Amino acid sequence: MTAPSGRPAPLDAAGAVERAAQVTALADPDRLRIMSVLANRPDAENTVPSIAALVELDAPVVAAHLEALAGAGLVVTRPGGTDVRFGPSPDAWVRFGRLLAGKTAYVEPLMSSPASATSIADVPPPIRRTADRLAYRFSAHFARETVERYVSESYELLRSRAKTTRHLPSLTSRFASERLAALAAARGFDLTGTPEVLFVCVQNSGRSQLAAGLLRRRAGDRVHVRTAGSQPAAAVDDLVVRVLDEIDVPIVSEFPKPLTDEVVQAADVVVTMGCGDACPVYPGRRYLDWKIGDPAGRSIDEVRAIRDQIARHVDELVDELGLAASARP
Repeated sequence: MTAPSGRPAPLDAAGAVERAAQVTALADPDRLRIMSVLANRPDAENTVPSIAALVELDAPVVAAHLEALAGAGLVVTRPGGTDVRFGPSPDAWVRFGRLLAGKTAYVEPLMSSPASATSIADVPPPIRRTADRLAYRFSAHFARETVERYVSESYELLRSRAKTTRHLPSLTSRFASERLAALAAARGFDLTGTPEVLFVCVQNSGRSQLAAGLLRRRAGDRVHVRTAGSQPAAAVDDLVVRVLDEIDVPIVSEFPKPLTDEVVQAADVVVTMGCGDACPVYPGRRYLDWKIGDPAGRSIDEVRAIRDQIARHVDELVDELGLAASARP
């Protein structure tokens, strides 16, 4: 439950049960060591045999611990060669990252989609040119191979749900660029001190886009705003674009983006809206859950009311973050 002001409220019963299960899972010293291995070896093939060797436990014991950690939502898996590869879940990183690895350590995202296996050689020429451009731009922070992997993964994530491929190269460029910038921040490379705010809803086509547009308008470059959705739609809701345009907040270039680990890890503030059981909750160092109705299928007047409700929450967030806001819309 969230207080009317939008500030965090005590956990409800379901949330408390979930957190208690995760804390219980990590209370075992061997499981905590396993999680620390996963968090501190982002580029390694963390399989049961390799983990067992590092923590000096029998493989069946490690497998049982990993099963318990996965059951608590702390471990995710994906195929990796002949064995299964393990890594911390976004929940594990955001809730317990400092315990496992320290502030600037980074957990390499483990993606369950086919995008993980996509090679840069398999993507169209415009996407390869995007990789070339971003490899140069981020050369001070990342190896070319890292940039190519993120570009190819971003392309596959967007292509898998795109209704048309006409704008796919430009969307891939923007999505990959945002992910790499978030990765830099999560690894501690971004030293600007600008707070990172992530807005999350289910489709990333309505509430999160409204909130992001309004916060950018209020705070300008004093805040870095990102959005994502657990089940992103194909496009931003037309009425959402319209009601923001009415107050001179253009978002015509925005598009729904999948929720990825590095974006969560980079956030200082994570704001969720109406996700319920369909959208995972990622409390960062600060967590807000705004109870906002879904604008999908609503009339123009109803969407305007939702916009204004979100604007009030954004005003409070700007004040709480101590940002020198620009004029209110």
